[in-house]
Amino acid sequence: MIGSIAGDIIGSVFERKNIKSKEFQLFNHCSRFTDDTVLTIATMDSIINNKTFTKSYKEWFRKYPDAGFGGNFYRWAFSEDTKPYNSWGNGSAMRVSPVGYMYNSLEEVMLKAKESAEVTHNHVEGIKGAQAVAASVYLAKSGSDKEDIKKFIENTFKYDLDESLYSIRKWYAFDVSCEGSVPQAIRAFLEAKNYEDAIRNAISIGGDSDTIACIAGGIAEAYYKKVPQYIISEAYGMLSEEMVNIVKKFYESAIPEGGKVL
Repeated sequence: MIGSIAGDIIGSVFERKNIKSKEFQLFNHCSRFTDDTVLTIATMDSIINNKTFTKSYKEWFRKYPDAGFGGNFYRWAFSEDTKPYNSWGNGSAMRVSPVGYMYNSLEEVMLKAKESAEVTHNHVEGIKGAQAVAASVYLAKSGSDKEDIKKFIENTFKYDLDESLYSIRKWYAFDVSCEGSVPQAIRAFLEAKNYEDAIRNAISIGGDSDTIACIAGGIAEAYYKKVPQYIISEAYGMLSEEMVNIVKKFYESAIPEGGKVL
């Protein structure tokens, strides 16, 4: 989803240089896509072209091996091994938004999110994080209000979504775990006024900025039903032609006939 991809690109500048503020330039000469974008597109490719998640993730890694992948994923993707490595990291959550956007029942979304996660992140927290993000996207797309989304995530996954961003900003630091980044990303969406505000919220808390913005951006796109055109244009301009083609084909598959393709 372009909402996730744009969040990753915008957040890429701040991943190692956190800014505890919502006042910043969205794009600059250092903005780039990272592994979050590569694997979000790989998830789309898997869904629309009926590839296994394992095959798609390895293929797209090998196209863009220098996009900033974590060490464990790098070793897994570069090898011929297909066994998962029990990760609890937020890599499973950053790439899953297309699952929540594509499928038309919560049960199917939960199953597919688990399937996408466990090829690498078969730890309970890795699966949980992916399912929480995919469910949030699905509920947002389906018209649930923010309070209902919040209650479902809290009740199902036992994440604490009550702490405000104002409070989180005071103590939050870099955390690549699902448990330590997915709730914060969802809270960034819950406090947002629109898509751009969700991205600014996500980056303003610090931490793993590109991934938190990627997650929040996917949920916000599903909820607000649009991403501002200037953000879409900037994001597409930083992707390769093959990436753009996959994204557009994904929307053509996901949106009913007559719907707008971003």
